[in-house]
Amino acid sequence: MSKVITEKPKKRASLFIVVLLLAIIAGSGWQLFNSQFQPVDASDKTYQDVVIPANSTARQIAEILHENSLIHSQRAFLSYCKKQKLDGSLMAGHYRFSRSQPLAEIASAIAAGKVVTISFTIPEGFTVRQIGDLLVEKNIVTRESWDQAVTAKYDYMFLKGLPPGEKGLEGFLFPDTYYISEDISASRIIDAMLSQFDLLWQQEFAALAKSRGQSINEIVTIASLIEGEARVGSERSIISGVIYNRLQRDMLLQIDATILYCLPKHQEVIYYRDLEVDSPYNTYRYPGLPPGPITNPGKESIKAALKPDKHSYLFYVSRGDGSHHFTETYAQHLAAKRQYID
Repeated sequence: MSKVITEKPKKRASLFIVVLLLAIIAGSGWQLFNSQFQPVDASDKTYQDVVIPANSTARQIAEILHENSLIHSQRAFLSYCKKQKLDGSLMAGHYRFSRSQPLAEIASAIAAGKVVTISFTIPEGFTVRQIGDLLVEKNIVTRESWDQAVTAKYDYMFLKGLPPGEKGLEGFLFPDTYYISEDISASRIIDAMLSQFDLLWQQEFAALAKSRGQSINEIVTIASLIEGEARVGSERSIISGVIYNRLQRDMLLQIDATILYCLPKHQEVIYYRDLEVDSPYNTYRYPGLPPGPITNPGKESIKAALKPDKHSYLFYVSRGDGSHHFTETYAQHLAAKRQYID
């Protein structure tokens, strides 16, 4: 009887130890498994560049990340992607990751295509040619790819019937700051600018232009003249009024910015001989509006083209500080020229 009593505690103790060991092993295993999904080094926030080639498989991407010490385990990465159904949507591109990022964050970024982006700003009043020069200078596109892109076809209603090339796009590459991936093509950049213009026009200007009975090309052309002439924001609507006043009186617009657009090379000063350049864009020789825009105008110039000031001014002359002196008669204009130019 005493023998039986002494053996039971021993069996119970042994069973408890076994269970405890199993629990410890299981807990350690779970902790080890869970650690595979944690940052490699939570304190290392230094970003490193990672390039995932096109057509890379999930396994190949896991190898790249592991080689760059961004994940603990390739198996854990593949397991997570399979569970979250990301393995078929991982995207190629240039990424930046740090060792402080958890596996889930890295995998989600690759699945969402959050590649490294670059930005560029197109100033208001730049021509298509100047935009191309800027992008080439910043090594965003090559000259050859840009020249090909400007002759491509883009499916926007406002481009219907316009000539292919720079002249057809002029006025519609909306000046703004753009954020793009490094490998984006020149044609997609142009498409993004056209899309931005289309969005702005439809949201803010289309209805007003329709109520005024004016076409989109007419408004954007006038806006481009305003953009080319105005240096002071408050003068945009005044200059717009001058343009409309002269058009109503069948007067030559005689806008210097159109001469600069006609010339083969950009120059800061216009000479009298330049006024004779034979081009339909030369508003010193040909009446009415030029056949199309001469710059890519910004939002405020488009607004001014649709909402010109009501006044009697027909002339203006530069004061030399960016502002203009506006006059109603030719005699007043000559007096202003003597004051500010001669």
